Amino acid sequence: MKVLLTGGAGYIGSHVLKLLFKEGYEVAVLDNLSTTSGKNLKWGLHFKVDLLDEEALFQVLSEFKPQVVLHFAAFIVVPESVEKPLLYYKNNVSGTIHLLSAMQRAKIKKFLFSSSAAVYGIPEVIPVPETAPLNPINPYGRTKAMVEQILKDMADADEVQYVSLRYFNVAGADPEGEVGPTYKQPTHLILRALKAAKGELPYLEIYGTDYPTKDGTCVRDYIHVMDLAKAHLLALKFLLETSVSEVFNCGYGKGYSVREVVEVAKKVTGIDFPVKEGPRRPGDPPVLIAKVDKIKDMLSFKPEYDDLETIISHTWQWLINRSK
Repeated sequence: MKVLLTGGAGYIGSHVLKLLFKEGYEVAVLDNLSTTSGKNLKWGLHFKVDLLDEEALFQVLSEFKPQVVLHFAAFIVVPESVEKPLLYYKNNVSGTIHLLSAMQRAKIKKFLFSSSAAVYGIPEVIPVPETAPLNPINPYGRTKAMVEQILKDMADADEVQYVSLRYFNVAGADPEGEVGPTYKQPTHLILRALKAAKGELPYLEIYGTDYPTKDGTCVRDYIHVMDLAKAHLLALKFLLETSVSEVFNCGYGKGYSVREVVEVAKKVTGIDFPVKEGPRRPGDPPVLIAKVDKIKDMLSFKPEYDDLETIISHTWQWLINRSK
């Protein structure tokens, strides 16, 4: 069984790549390496191709002939999307259209999409069900919602069969230490907290302490990247065994505030790293927690690492091992 991963050199893609290879899938990665070093490319073939080059995409799809395409490649930094919206629409929306067009030409129909909880914006109901209205509040979230709409319209016309996975806050690293986060410019809270603990950042900044939450800081649902990788494997099997399209939240159904994450990071590292309080970032909802009944019921998703201390410990171990 052949599977192609766009953005497979990135943080989430590389963990899914490892799992697919271990499960016996024949894997190939399509990645232009614009936001990662490529050090996580340890399995399968690699094609250095840009999403906006439809002819190159078509050539790869025609040569490799995957049964399913897993689409991770995207720009993902919310504040940057607010500052450079056209860049995000061009890469995340136009790039996906080129990919879907190349797939259609190559007669490949099954598509697994990396979506985001950012499609919900500031949800009215917590935890957020998949049926909640999509009302993104930043350009990044809008790009994901737009692609979901494109996929729904294509599926209604029988042009594609897809599963869209709406990620909540992904964190952690491979417990076996083979892959982990390799962002050139990390923006994720846990990674930045641990880099502050290592002295690679002078301090950790908390963006906003006046949110309507228990301690004034944003609350997020953190999911371990290896549990998320398993969710992809389950979604892939669902795509192969059925002919329907679906959307699933990917989280644990519980939330932690920024201050709680900081406390656990200090406990795990044993380092009381400096923390500064700053203003809110544009486009940050106060609370995002997933309702996860659907993925558990339909895909039999059973998380293995749903503990904040475990998530932070695995990330810390990865960072320590990489600096040896």
